[in-house]
Amino acid sequence: MDRNVKMLAGAGATAALVGGVAVLGAAGFMQLLKKQAAHAREIIGKPLGEVALDADKVYRRRYTAMGEPLDLLIVGDSIAAGLGATRPKGTLGARLAKELGDQLERPVRLRTVAKVGAETWMLPEQQLATLEDDYAPDVAVVIVGGNDVTHRIPLSESTRDLVAVIDSLRSRGAAVVVGTCPDLGALRPLPDPLRSLAARASRQLAAAQREAALEAGAHVVSLAHVVGPFFVTNPDDMFAIDQFHPSELGYRRTAEALIPSVLAALGERDTLPFGHAAPATT
Repeated sequence: MDRNVKMLAGAGATAALVGGVAVLGAAGFMQLLKKQAAHAREIIGKPLGEVALDADKVYRRRYTAMGEPLDLLIVGDSIAAGLGATRPKGTLGARLAKELGDQLERPVRLRTVAKVGAETWMLPEQQLATLEDDYAPDVAVVIVGGNDVTHRIPLSESTRDLVAVIDSLRSRGAAVVVGTCPDLGALRPLPDPLRSLAARASRQLAAAQREAALEAGAHVVSLAHVVGPFFVTNPDDMFAIDQFHPSELGYRRTAEALIPSVLAALGERDTLPFGHAAPATT
C-alpha cells in the first residue's frame, strides 16, 4: 500500500507537468503531491497485512441433492482476494458463492487464486499458472486494476494482459465476468489534487477494461457505477479499518452488484441492470 500511494503521487506529478495544470509550478506541485502521499501513507498503513483470509470450500451444501457443485474461480487483486474481511465468510468470493448457491439452489465450490498487490500482468504468470491443466471452472470472476493505476501501467498494457486472462479462462470453458477498476476517487485518505488524479486515472482504466473485455467475450460490471456510490455516501461502513479496502459490508454490496452478470454469463438470466454489459457473442 505504501508503494502504491507513493507511485500514484509520481503519476500525478507527471500528469501535472505534461498537462501544465500546476498553478504552483511543477516543483511546487510535485512537493505538494509528495506531502499528500506521505500523509495518506500514515493514515492507511498496513493494518490488514498483505494476505487475505482463506475462504475456499464448498458453500450451500444443503443443495447437494440438486447436483454437483458449480465451480467458481476468483482471479485478481486484493479486492478479489477479500482483504479487509474479518471472517472467511465475509470475503468477496464467499459472498459470491453463497449468493450464487441460493440463486441456483446448487452447491458452489469456491477457488480463489487472487493475490494482494496483483497487477494485471501478474494474473497469467502468478495466478492462472497455479491451476491444474484439467481444472475447468464454470464461471470466473476477475477484478483487477487498482494497482495498475497506482503503478502507472499504460492502458494498452493493462488491457492487453486482461484480454490474455479472459482468453485463457475461456479456453478452459469458463464463462468470464470482469469487474472493472473501482473509482479511486472514493478513497478519503487521498486529499486533492491527488485524489482527483487517482479518480481520473481509474475511470480511464475502467472504460478501457470494459471495451477490451466485451470484445474478448466477457461480461462486464462497472463497479464504479454499480457499487461505487455506496462507498462515497457511506464510507465508514463500506471501508475496512485501513480506509482503502472494502469491509465485509462492502464485499457484500460488491457481490450483490456482480451477481446479475454472473447469472447471465451462466445462461441463468436474460436481462441486465444498469452498469452491466454482455458481449455481442459469448
